[in-house]
Order: sequence, then structure tokens, then C-alpha cells
Amino acid sequence: MENVFPSPHPLVAHKLARLRDKATEPKKFRELVRELGALLAYEATLDLLTSPREVETPMGLAHGQELKEKIGLVPILRAGLGMVEGVWDLMPSSEVWHIGLYRDEKTLKPVQYYNKLPVEPTVSVCLVLDPMLATGGSAVATVDLLKHWGVKKIKFVGLIGAPEGIRLLNSRHPDVPIHLAAVDDHLNERGYIVPGLGDAGDRQFGTG
Repeated sequence: MENVFPSPHPLVAHKLARLRDKATEPKKFRELVRELGALLAYEATLDLLTSPREVETPMGLAHGQELKEKIGLVPILRAGLGMVEGVWDLMPSSEVWHIGLYRDEKTLKPVQYYNKLPVEPTVSVCLVLDPMLATGGSAVATVDLLKHWGVKKIKFVGLIGAPEGIRLLNSRHPDVPIHLAAVDDHLNERGYIVPGLGDAGDRQFGTG
């Protein structure tokens, strides 16, 4: 699949296996989501633009780089919240903008219930954060909103993707790279990823 980047990192594979385990309790689950979010964001931001910067070290002048682009983190509520802290640790100057969507259990279509984006874009790069790319509806709806807002550079960062969701996001937004820990087999009749890890929101917040 084009523009899809499953992580090759052994640490990601190790942590994902623990995350999938149904015996992993919510506290540990949240820790793993945060850690995986950071690892995947590291891989997704390899092409960020930088500008030269000179700094004075205790031993003299050094030539370095600093980020040139302003980054926005866009977690899709509520499951995406768990990925924010890990990414924020890497990029503490990033802005965080929340998009609230839930999936209608009958139609499997996304329904928006929260959006507080300002009128004009305040960032040049957005990372859309959502653990599960299942049907792809929420991801597509979020990217639609961000493009309408005026953001030109958007990346999707998730933990597990289903082929169905990947195909939909790719077909609607072929310019958006998809960074994942793994690509799974398929969706079941309820729209859950198989083998997946269950409901990422319920497992994070202990509500399942």
C-alpha cells in the first residue's frame, strides 16, 4: 500500500504485543500507548524542516539546527488523548487541538461533536493521533477539517490499521502519510480491527 509506513522498530513490536494482550490493565495500557505514540511520532517527523542555528557550548561555537515548522497535535477524542503526552514530551512547543468524533454503531459513520479550531491555522504541520485506523471514517473527517482550516502538511499517526481504513484514507487523501505500529488483517462486522486490541478508548480509561 502506498504512503503507508508500518514501523520496523523492535521496540515498537515489543510494546505493541504487550498492548494487545487482553490481560494488560488500564494503567499499563496507558503507559504503552504514550510510549508508542512517542516512538511513532519520532519516525513520522524525520522530514521536518529545520534551519541552521549557532550555539555557544562550554568549549566553543557549534553549528546546529532548529525546527522551522510549527507543529500541531490533533488527537481524535477520546482514544487519541493517550498518545498526546508521549508526542508532547518530544515536541513540547507543539499546539494541541482536539477533534471530537464518535462512530455511529449502526452506520459505522463518524459523527462530529467537538471542534474548537480557530478561524485561521496557527500551525504548518499537523499530526492526527488516533490509536486505531479501523473504518477510516474518523481519520478522513478529521483531515477534511484540517484541510478546510488551511493546513497544508498533515500526517496520520496511529497504532494499528486495518486494510479497509487505510484504503479509504489513501483514496480520499493520498497526500497524507500513514504511520502505524502494524497493519492488521481485517474488520469484523462491528467495525473492530482483527486481531487488533479491542476498544482502545475503553481499555485506556477502564470503561470496557
